[in-house]
Amino acid sequence: MNAIPQPAGHTPSETPVQRWSVQAILDWTTGHLAANGSTSPRLDAEILLAWSRDCQRIELYTQYDQELTPQQRAVMRELVKRRAACEPVAYLVGHREFFGIDFEVTADTLIPRPDTETLVVELLDLARELPAAASILEIGTGSGCIAISIASGLSSAQLTATDISPAALAVASTNATTHEVADRIVFLEGDLFEPLDSQARFDFIASNPPYVTTAQLDQLAPDIRDHEPHTALDGGLDGLDLIRRLITSAPGHLAPAGTLLCEISPEQADAVGALLGEQPAFGTPRFVDDLAGKPRVVVVSLQPVP
Repeated sequence: MNAIPQPAGHTPSETPVQRWSVQAILDWTTGHLAANGSTSPRLDAEILLAWSRDCQRIELYTQYDQELTPQQRAVMRELVKRRAACEPVAYLVGHREFFGIDFEVTADTLIPRPDTETLVVELLDLARELPAAASILEIGTGSGCIAISIASGLSSAQLTATDISPAALAVASTNATTHEVADRIVFLEGDLFEPLDSQARFDFIASNPPYVTTAQLDQLAPDIRDHEPHTALDGGLDGLDLIRRLITSAPGHLAPAGTLLCEISPEQADAVGALLGEQPAFGTPRFVDDLAGKPRVVVVSLQPVP
């Protein structure tokens, strides 16, 4: 950040010392991050600068002419350096918005993504059709964004959320407390259904499991490949290892007519449909498209008991 261009209208006699204004910093940082591979350089610059100035992003637009303090410049310089080295913005500032809610995230949790909101919307719609309060299980909760968003949207629902990572569960628990739903979510540590009581049954089971193939991991963007937890990404040779286990085990933890909702990669829709066809407990699956019009969530319910 030593080569920020001079502000418009600058002359040496008017400004003997370079002005580190909000606008100058944003303009320079946007160009610098674009040159270093960011796919959203302006957004990244705004988030990092708002963090450095301890303000909301929207406030930057009314502060264009304000100069940064030396402390703010030092914080911003370090953040830009790390972002240019492909460290995710969400980890740099420690939070990410999901479903209109701000979640704490760390390197122990997958960064929430807009595509996963498709699952939340679908589950909320289905749960609101039930005559009684829904019981919901989330497998692989990570930051807790799915469970907490659902709890926030369903004031009477009771949720259980599991994760194999104790560090991720600590983040999820903090987020649940922050958003005042901790009294309605039980967090359990363990692999998939392992920490549950064998008699536990739920109206809905939801999951955003790892579904990237092991071979694809090396092809991911550096900010994902080198920083996000591989346990939350690696779905095995065909990306379906965890999805197979969910399909096999979910019927034993669903209430009568209960429903499984699982996020998938759009390219996996046919393979997932075939797997579900091999599970006699389930009826016919349907696929819910994301905002790009691609199948993102599979929804399938238990067959009625004869």
